[in-house]
Order: sequence, then structure tokens, then C-alpha cells
Amino acid sequence: MKRAVDIVGATIALILFGIPMIVIALLIRVLDPGPVFFRQARLGKNGTPFLIFKFRSMKVHAPDIRNEDGSAFTGDDDPRVTKLGRFLRKTSLDELPQFINVLFGHMSLVGPRPDQVDQIQYYTEIEKQKLLVKPGITGLAQISGRNSISWDQRKELDVKYAQNNSVLGDLAIVARTIPYVLLRKDVNSETTKP
Repeated sequence: MKRAVDIVGATIALILFGIPMIVIALLIRVLDPGPVFFRQARLGKNGTPFLIFKFRSMKVHAPDIRNEDGSAFTGDDDPRVTKLGRFLRKTSLDELPQFINVLFGHMSLVGPRPDQVDQIQYYTEIEKQKLLVKPGITGLAQISGRNSISWDQRKELDVKYAQNNSVLGDLAIVARTIPYVLLRKDVNSETTKP
């Protein structure tokens, strides 16, 4: 049932956002020549790596900067982010290509956000339970504070989701995600660059 919802939802989203995605791709190529997509290995279900797709929001060859706890730095004043990239991130439009990941079966519409592969070294045994389900475009942590809460809190919410997920629960999370995205809430973290 969940997989059927994912396929239908991702297909509808790609049809609805098809033209905006083409426009975004062209703008990225014109304003900051380089790859249109950002591709990176992320932790999938059972810890199996997969390549996530996003619209590139950073300058080409931008360094990987982490916070002290191992989480990715997402500050509002990040010099690695392009002008268009700031807009894409604030509106969450950079995440649109992940509907392709959903169609491929690597991700679900709802689930824990996928961390970078090397970040598993920071997981506790309990936190590894978040890997029991497919990662998602949105999830319980995203509607509970997103980047404004600590990475440990996000992982705790991810585990809670993995232990209690259901189709009805997913639909409730999707419904709560829409105003969250439209209001551009908690896009950036308050954590300072190390």
C-alpha cells in the first residue's frame, strides 16, 4: 500500500512540477555553470547506500562542512550556497528531483531524511533503527522542527517514525508538510560553522 502511494504521489508531483523543474535546471546552468543535479551517496533502507538527487544549490567543488556532532552545516550565511541556491533551499525546490528517487524505489514520500553514508559512525544502536524503513522526502522530524532542532533530536524522531509508521500517519505528515514548506519554516540550523 505504501509503495503504491509513493508511485502515484511521485508521478503526480513530477507531472505538476515538470515545467518548473525544467526552468530551474536552465537557471542553474545559466547562472552558475556546472552540473544541474547534486548527487551524493546516502544511507537507504537497511543502511544500503543509494544516490540521492537534488538540484545543485552550492558552488561547484564546494567543500563538505560539518557541525561538531557530525551533522551537515546548513547555516543561513553559508558562503558555499549560490544566490539561486538560497532561493531553492528556502522554498525546498531543491528537493524536487527526489521524486525520481521515490519512483526508483530508493526513497519514500515519507520517512527519515537520509544521512550521508559516513554519518552512520555517529549513530547509536537505537538510532540505527531509523534504517529499518526507506528514507523519505519529508518525515516526522521535518514537521517537528526540521533544522532548528538538533541532529540527535531528529534521529530520535526518525526512530519513533520507524517504530510506528503507517499509511494514515504518512498522509498526516504530508498534510502538515505543505504549510511547513510554504511558510519556509526551519530551513536553516542555528548551529554555527565549526
